Amino acid sequence: MDTTQRTDQQRSADRRRRELLEAADRVVLRDGPQASMNAIAAEAGITKPILYRHFGDKGGLYAALAKRHTDALLDSLRAALDAPADRRERVESTLDTYLAAIEARPQVYRFLMHPAEGSTGADQGFDVGKHSAPLLRRMGEELAQVIEERVDLGPESQQLARVWGHGIVGMMHAAGDWWLGERPCSRAELVRSLADLLWGRLAAAGDKIGGPGF
Repeated sequence: MDTTQRTDQQRSADRRRRELLEAADRVVLRDGPQASMNAIAAEAGITKPILYRHFGDKGGLYAALAKRHTDALLDSLRAALDAPADRRERVESTLDTYLAAIEARPQVYRFLMHPAEGSTGADQGFDVGKHSAPLLRRMGEELAQVIEERVDLGPESQQLARVWGHGIVGMMHAAGDWWLGERPCSRAELVRSLADLLWGRLAAAGDKIGGPGF
């Protein structure tokens, strides 16, 4: 098989994978954590063995969907962090971007963070922590990098930036999960309250010399 044939086959496989992920997205938007491999295969117009051939099992499909949605969320968070605004506005905008994303697609959020809620049959025993924890860890590392590049945290800047990055992501996740389930206040009120909690130390830290500013 020559290089051109291999390239064409890879493009075809990539296109088919995207189509299957789009079908999975439609089922997740409809069913949330109850989304099953059977329903996704039916939506895609294929048999479940073919779906397994592409993703292996629910964990493989979950990982592919998680990457797809985490990539999109991180792009939105980066845009909020890069927007021309003062630091307080940028902090509030970043928090609001995360909360707006989970509010706009709650079924997707619940599928990614609470997939065991809908597990039945072969899906029972699906390890939520094994799959959801890396998503939060990735977001924490991304935010830590932004903080280290932009904020002067002193001689232990790298370690402190990671503490802040993972701490802020943990706070956003826990508060957002509670808020999405109970809706005790408006999104704007939650954003202001979380920003107030963060603001003391963030307001005191200077911008890193030579950095893009925060």
